Amino acid sequence: MEVFFQQLINGVTLGSIYGLIAIGYTMVFGIIGMVNFSHGDVFMVSTFIALIALMILTTWLGVGSILIALMIVLIVAMVFTSLVSWTIERVAYRPLRGSFRLAPLISAIGMSIVLSNFVQVAQGPRNKAIDPILNNVFVLSAAGGYQVTLSYKQILIVVVTAALLAVFWWVVAKTPLGRAQRACEQDRKMAALLGVDVDRTISITFVMGAALAAVAGTLYLVYYGVVNFSDGFTPGVKAFTAAVLGGIGSLPGAVLGGLLIGLIEVFWSAYFSVEYKDVAAFSILAIVLIFMPQGILGRPDVEKV
Repeated sequence: MEVFFQQLINGVTLGSIYGLIAIGYTMVFGIIGMVNFSHGDVFMVSTFIALIALMILTTWLGVGSILIALMIVLIVAMVFTSLVSWTIERVAYRPLRGSFRLAPLISAIGMSIVLSNFVQVAQGPRNKAIDPILNNVFVLSAAGGYQVTLSYKQILIVVVTAALLAVFWWVVAKTPLGRAQRACEQDRKMAALLGVDVDRTISITFVMGAALAAVAGTLYLVYYGVVNFSDGFTPGVKAFTAAVLGGIGSLPGAVLGGLLIGLIEVFWSAYFSVEYKDVAAFSILAIVLIFMPQGILGRPDVEKV
């Protein structure tokens, strides 16, 4: 049981990171119906922005408090990552919005390659690491020589994910911006006729998704302590899988899907074979989509005639 509870904690922590990235996928797809495949690499860029900001604060400026440094790093990562995503939307996606459906998809894949190669050239192909931070742990139980522990950084990841989910759900459900986003999701042409600035709404949605990816990137850096230019692909694909599994277009569904993917991955690695953890996660996705094509919390499409 100790091993089970430890893996449960690890799975919830990993799934929370996937859930934050998945919200960006589900928000963009819900409004413009496009899978933003560059979102995983936007997440990767945010990890390097957080790494550089943390190095500047702790090494050059001598900020001693790690909590203050992390708060500043989080703000810097959110601002610069949002700027990157806003630029991508304006340059690579908006000109193709009225084109045939595959054009934005091809552009998204191209932007993913551009971001990945740019970071590889700018930062090098080797892993970049930081000194371990927030490594203090609580020992929850100990039996048979095995300890169940909960670290400060795991608590931070879960609390931040829950708080951001609540904030963004409130924004989408209760604010004028959220009403504009939901109107664009249902019918962009009619929303424009009723006075909604569709271009502005879509740009803000990209910025919101990038800000969440920046939070996930900072937490990823804190949790693992090492980043690489190739870190955008696998977490990005798993986050997209989480969005589809939870129900594309549903913010709670994105986080729920992330938690499920994280739990499946961790438990499969612990009890079966670590080499096939990705196979297990995608197999569960296929099974769910066969019997629930709309996802767990998604709403089935209703075609009105």
